[in-house]
Amino acid sequence: MKNFVITIGRQFGCGAHEIGTKLAEKLGVPYYDKEIIKRASKESGFDENLFHFYDEKPTRSFLFNVSTDGLVPMGNSGLSLEDQIIQYQFDTIKKVASEGNCIIVGRCAEYILRERKDVVSVFLHADDEYRMNRVINDYGIVPKNAAKEIKAMDKKRAKFHNFYSDDRWGDASTYDLSINVAKLGIDETVELIANYISAKF
Repeated sequence: MKNFVITIGRQFGCGAHEIGTKLAEKLGVPYYDKEIIKRASKESGFDENLFHFYDEKPTRSFLFNVSTDGLVPMGNSGLSLEDQIIQYQFDTIKKVASEGNCIIVGRCAEYILRERKDVVSVFLHADDEYRMNRVINDYGIVPKNAAKEIKAMDKKRAKFHNFYSDDRWGDASTYDLSINVAKLGIDETVELIANYISAKF
């Protein structure tokens, strides 16, 4: 099988973490979600809490165009702290993708890696009832807060993605696969993506 990188965009409550980890195990590749934050923090020297605070949040002033040639050197960039945090995350995404086959969740990865020919972009979505059940039963969110939490997280992710990408978050035409997890379930979604990877590479 040729080299590949799978990026996963997701609505909140679709089970992306479970799908991503099961898929990584099945394919025998590394899985990166919060691991991006940990690595970016370690390599940048910035406190990890800063990366969590700005995680998938658009900054107020970030104006650079993400390119495949690498990002602006930190020492003379003149970027604000929040911009530097985001830039380190994007740089880390490029680094892990260059190291070999992997799965990367969120953080605009499909756009950051858009020039690579070995990227398969996936978007996971589901109906409100399915997501409500998951966030209540699996994520431990209080039922009365579930709908509000889902809406807030989706809004945050969409705003971040649309701020840095030319494509619209969740637009099926901009992804290789757009999967309704509620129709297939977790394990069948994993199988579908794995079969697609096998057919393509």
